[in-house]
Amino acid sequence: MPIVFHRVLVACVVSLSLACAGGDESVPAGGAQAEGDVVSAPASVRLYVFDCGTLVVADAGRFSLMPDEVSTLELSVPCYLVEHPAGRLLWDAGLSDELAEGSPHTQENGTVTTVTRTLAAQLEELGLTPSDVTYLALSHMHYDHAGNANLFAGSTWLVQRPEHEAAFGDAQGFFDRSLYADLESAETVILDGDHDVFGDGSVVIKSAPGHTPGHQVLFVDLSDPGPIVLSGDLYHFPENRLLKRVPTFNFDEAQTLESMDLVEDFLSETGARLWIEHDSADYARLEKSPQYYE
Repeated sequence: MPIVFHRVLVACVVSLSLACAGGDESVPAGGAQAEGDVVSAPASVRLYVFDCGTLVVADAGRFSLMPDEVSTLELSVPCYLVEHPAGRLLWDAGLSDELAEGSPHTQENGTVTTVTRTLAAQLEELGLTPSDVTYLALSHMHYDHAGNANLFAGSTWLVQRPEHEAAFGDAQGFFDRSLYADLESAETVILDGDHDVFGDGSVVIKSAPGHTPGHQVLFVDLSDPGPIVLSGDLYHFPENRLLKRVPTFNFDEAQTLESMDLVEDFLSETGARLWIEHDSADYARLEKSPQYYE
């Protein structure tokens, strides 16, 4: 018997057969949107990269890494807007815009959070408001990925069933319900696995649980730099991927390792590149909105 939610649609696992071009080590950007111009529907997929803050963690050990195994303790916090002829998808909602006031802030565990540009202002730069976003999909509900989720309660929320249950049940760890409470009454599609967002294989949510109960990653089939997968928190540091280390605070270590294997197999099959969202060095090389990739 499926669980019934207010204004909720249920989506089944989608079988996918994706034929994608190989990756490229370079990451050239596409054109730039003129400031204040409204983004019009593109002929193909576009990807905008937003600056949604930074984290500086105090202890690499929480990520199962030794201090001499990482080159930095800084983690980037990006958000992404996918433009498709059939609509817009916001992937991850970053640290809350409210943290811009008085930034930086130091948490009890020593992590320093900094927000210098609000997500709302970066959307406005493109001539957009949150109401222009068709779909919202968060890799998971931790505060640095769901910080501005309430802004998008008018969008259709795409979320894995276990994540939804954890978000409004007995969530543990870094879930802060106040950041996403408005989504409880939003138009919602409950996912039970992979989901083809626009129905043509160009933008696909892939289930990758373990970091949280319903963690997911996003495949985007771009022409240049080629197909990519946005990692969510499958990995935090590139060293987590290289050494296959699971953070101590993950929901399920065995499930995380299984998801790592599944995503790595998918990358090999498709030729897609993995963009580790929190990798500050890789993120620094990316062109930011209003530039875009397509």
